[in-house]
Amino acid sequence: MTRAVIVKAKRTVIGKKDGFLKQYSPEQLAAFVIRDIVQDLTEPVDDIILGNVVGPGGNIARLSALESGLPYSVPGVTIDRQCGSGLEAIRIACHLIQGGAGEIFLAGGVESTSQSKYEKRARFSPDHIGDPDMGVAAEYVAEKYGITRSMQDEYALLSYKRAMHSLKNNYYSDELVKINDVSLQDERLNPKLNYERMLHRLSPCFKENGTVTLGNCCGINDGAAAVLIMSEGKAEELGYQPVLRFVDSIVTGLNPNYPATGPIPAVSKILFKHSLSIRDIDLIELNEAFASKVVACARELGIPYGKLNIEGGAIALGHPYGASGAILVTRLFYEVQRYKVNYIISTIGIGGGIGIAILWESMI
Repeated sequence: MTRAVIVKAKRTVIGKKDGFLKQYSPEQLAAFVIRDIVQDLTEPVDDIILGNVVGPGGNIARLSALESGLPYSVPGVTIDRQCGSGLEAIRIACHLIQGGAGEIFLAGGVESTSQSKYEKRARFSPDHIGDPDMGVAAEYVAEKYGITRSMQDEYALLSYKRAMHSLKNNYYSDELVKINDVSLQDERLNPKLNYERMLHRLSPCFKENGTVTLGNCCGINDGAAAVLIMSEGKAEELGYQPVLRFVDSIVTGLNPNYPATGPIPAVSKILFKHSLSIRDIDLIELNEAFASKVVACARELGIPYGKLNIEGGAIALGHPYGASGAILVTRLFYEVQRYKVNYIISTIGIGGGIGIAILWESMI
C-alpha cells in the first residue's frame, strides 16, 4: 500500500478576533503558509485541500492557491467539518495518496473570524435534538462527567504554563511563517500576566453558577496552518525527510449536546482497531476548546497529562476554527523531532457531535 507522509508543516501566528491579523483575508493568511511550504518544492502540487468554517464562503482553497502564486493547474477544494475542518483536510489528503489519487498534496485550514460576514454561527443540529452553543455544551460536559471549576482551572493553568515555557524556549519559532511586520508571537500569550490570579478572578460566562470561564476556554481567533503531504516514494525521490507517517483515521458521531467528547469514541475506536492502548501512544494533541472537554476526555481515555498537549494548546494560544486541526498536526510535526516517540495521535471534538482521531507514527 502507498503510504502518506508529512514532510513540512507551517502555521501563522494566532491572532485575536479584531487583533493583529484583522487586515488579512482568509486567502491571504493561507497564502503566507502555502508560499513558505512550497518555496523549495521542485514538482507541482496535485491539489490543495483547506478547511474553513466562518466564511466568507466560496472555494477558499482555490482562492488561496491563486493568491499564493501556485500554478493555475493546482485546483483546490474547501471543506467544512466545523472546527475539525483542518484535521479533516489532512485526513482526506492522506487517504487520497493511499488510494493513488496523487502524490503531493497541501492540506490544512484557515480562519479569519475578524473578516467573517456572518453574525451568527451555522446550525450544528436540529432544535428537537438540541443545538447548544459550544460554551453551553462545555457546561453540559462538565455536569455529565463531574468536572469542577477547580479541575478546569488547574488544567488551563497547565496549558498556559506549557505555552509560556515553549515560547521562552523558542519551540514555536520553527512552526511560524513571517507575515510582514506582524509579531512572531501568538497574540493571546502575555508573559507579564499572572495566569493563576487571572483564572481565580474570572466569573462563569456561559451559565449562571457555571464552571466555564473566559480563562479556562479558548478565544475567538484568526490564523492558518498547512502541511505538505507526499507518498513515501515521492518524498524519497525528492530528497525530503519524512517526519510523520499516516497510519489510519477514524471519524465518528455522537450526541450533539456533548460535542466536546468526540475524541472519546474516536480515539477508543482507532486504538481498538490497531490493537493498541493509551500506553502505546507517546504524544496526543487534542484541541483545547474548553478545559472541561480536555479533563473529561483525558479521564475517560486514561490519558496522563504528561502525554497531552505538552507544549500548550488552544486555551493558551487560541482556536482559529478551520485551522485548529492543522495546528495540532503542525505541533506534532515539531514535537516528534524534539522527543523520542513512536505512535502519536491528533484528535478533535466538533460542533454537531463528531469526533476525529488520526493515528501517526514517527519517522525520526
